[in-house]
Amino acid sequence: MLTNSRRLLIVSVLVLLIGLLPVAAQENVTVRYFTFSAAPDYLEELDTIIAAFQDANPGITVEVTTAPFADYFTLLQADVVSGDAPDVFELNYENFVTYAANNTLLDISAYLSGDAPYYPRALEAFQYNGLQLALPETFSTVLLFYNADLFDQAGVDYPTDEWTWADAAAAAERIGALGEGIWGLYSPVQFWEFYKKAAQQGECSFFNADMTESTINSAGCVEALETMVGFINDGLMPSAAQLSGVSDSELFLNGNVGMLVTGIWMFGAFADAPFNWDVQIEPALNQHAHHFFANGVAVSATTAQPEAAAKWAEFLTASEVAATVRVEAGWELPALDQPEFFTTYLEQTPPANRAAVFQALESPVTPPVIERQNEMQDAVNGLITRVLDGELTPQAALDEAKIALDALIQ
Repeated sequence: MLTNSRRLLIVSVLVLLIGLLPVAAQENVTVRYFTFSAAPDYLEELDTIIAAFQDANPGITVEVTTAPFADYFTLLQADVVSGDAPDVFELNYENFVTYAANNTLLDISAYLSGDAPYYPRALEAFQYNGLQLALPETFSTVLLFYNADLFDQAGVDYPTDEWTWADAAAAAERIGALGEGIWGLYSPVQFWEFYKKAAQQGECSFFNADMTESTINSAGCVEALETMVGFINDGLMPSAAQLSGVSDSELFLNGNVGMLVTGIWMFGAFADAPFNWDVQIEPALNQHAHHFFANGVAVSATTAQPEAAAKWAEFLTASEVAATVRVEAGWELPALDQPEFFTTYLEQTPPANRAAVFQALESPVTPPVIERQNEMQDAVNGLITRVLDGELTPQAALDEAKIALDALIQ
């Protein structure tokens, strides 16, 4: 028969155990992560990063869902609208502003450790109205690729980091004179190149400082577009008709172009080219400016476990494990100001001048972004096409672009 004191002891123990149960349950949480960059080529690498994170955070499980880029944002938007957004998800920079402006992202700053070595400019790229609404995950940039053999045949010195586009045009003219089917240069004429050339020109922006009016038809912007179209008109680079369906990368791999403006993601594709090639930072117009394409990782404003979600976001974007795995696999480059993480990357050849990848980060330019981003890109691209077709002058096209962009930001 139990005494009163023993009954009291048992009841006290049961109360204590019951009180501990919710605490134990709270320590074990699942963070749902949605990604487009991992599938299908880097799932094993992502698993390696997750395993390291879960070892360091035994109470947190990361559950991954993937989708191809073409479907990703449609699926993400459906989840957000339905109230079932993943806890953590990827956003490319171009879509970041749309999600930030619609209050779907958590201000993550209060949850950060404070010692993550991000490139300051990369961290700033994912701020909105002074809030840190995502973390920079990876970056890539665009360089001037050049066929060293064609330069040698033309007797032209290789590009340097002090070149202007006038220097490039002079070299392109001599390379193009080597024979039929050889072009000096290929630099795409479209929205993505235009905003960068505008930044290189230095006296052009798509919008005024407070985003109340488009300034895309300013004299500097017109001059930048004239420069781009001039490469074709001067016979330095082929028109779309002259390409006859051949892509710019095929043109380079076939040894038919001296210089190509394209992204560092092409290093692997060009590795076995049957000629010597290297890279250099892009020439300047009035100043240097280089694409800064970036993917970020955001935490949903509706997550039920913000602290765990933020821990995963920071580990994925800033840990030495994640950085090492990415660099060794060639899975884009982490946006971290930590040179030792990139030692093996810099030792790989070709190209020999991989240091240009990081030199380009000294003059980064991000795309102009608005909530109606795709409509802006389509409008500008359509008008640039009309310039290439001879229907409009650069000035007339950008006058029309201003009207279209003003309507989009109202």
